[in-house]
Amino acid sequence: MEESKRATILITNDDGIDAPGLRALVHSLVTTNLFNILVCAPDSEKSAVSHGITWLHPITAKQIQIDGATSAFAVSGTPADCTSLGVSKALFPTLPDLVVSGINKGSNCGYHIVYSGTVAGAREAFFNDVPSISISYDWIKGKSNLQDYALAAQVCIPIISAVLVEIKNESYPKKCFLNIDVPNNVANHKGYKLTKQGKSIVRMGWKQVTSETEGRKMTSDMTNTDTDTDTPKNVGASSVSPEHLSFVREVRGYQLDDDDDTDHSSLQEGYISVTPLAALSHAEVDCQTYFKDWLQSVPEIPSSSAL
Repeated sequence: MEESKRATILITNDDGIDAPGLRALVHSLVTTNLFNILVCAPDSEKSAVSHGITWLHPITAKQIQIDGATSAFAVSGTPADCTSLGVSKALFPTLPDLVVSGINKGSNCGYHIVYSGTVAGAREAFFNDVPSISISYDWIKGKSNLQDYALAAQVCIPIISAVLVEIKNESYPKKCFLNIDVPNNVANHKGYKLTKQGKSIVRMGWKQVTSETEGRKMTSDMTNTDTDTDTPKNVGASSVSPEHLSFVREVRGYQLDDDDDTDHSSLQEGYISVTPLAALSHAEVDCQTYFKDWLQSVPEIPSSSAL
């Protein structure tokens, strides 16, 4: 296809520009020979940074070579920084037709969407009126392998292509972006399923460790289970200086969804979960009703002239 007629896709992520998920996504999209691919991703892992941005100091962008990509930069900022820079025309001369953030190592469902840097990369594009998709693969230690990223990319290409058709036809909705979660057994997935954001979350606690312990590496899906490092050593309060205490997060339990139409439940059933998201989630209707009545009972604050 002629370069001028190809749609342009900007790729970012939160696992870092060298992450296998991002590289598999780029390779799969380049192999189709249908798209111009730009890459603007963090120069190191930025998992679970949510929608943080760099405000008080400059960020750096280093051009690197990624096979098939028109242009690629490793950026010192957050995923939201990368998307913002990538769609600003300050780094690339053209505005991308679509931003795709991922493929993340670990699912991003339920309340974990709030923590996710991957979802933030897509949300930042949404803030800038650029259509976007975030993609995560439900990586499970002992079951998953690097080839699964290529499979995850391939099953998402039809959605990416279909979204670009809608964008070209000017019929794509502007009030949402898509969050896609690919099941662990991607080779035997049950197909696409439209879902809603659920309330699933891993309940986390804290454990005190020795000050020299680096702690475990937190995976992108917040489960803290995918690591090859040694388990941190517990320590008594008397064995460390009270001026310098060290703690690491640990899993304390899980809150799961009961509704079959939620992202996490559908993912666990083997579906590719496709969830439309907006900038912010609204309070549920019963909360709106409660506070409507409650607010009327709150005494008005006297004006300064009445004091």
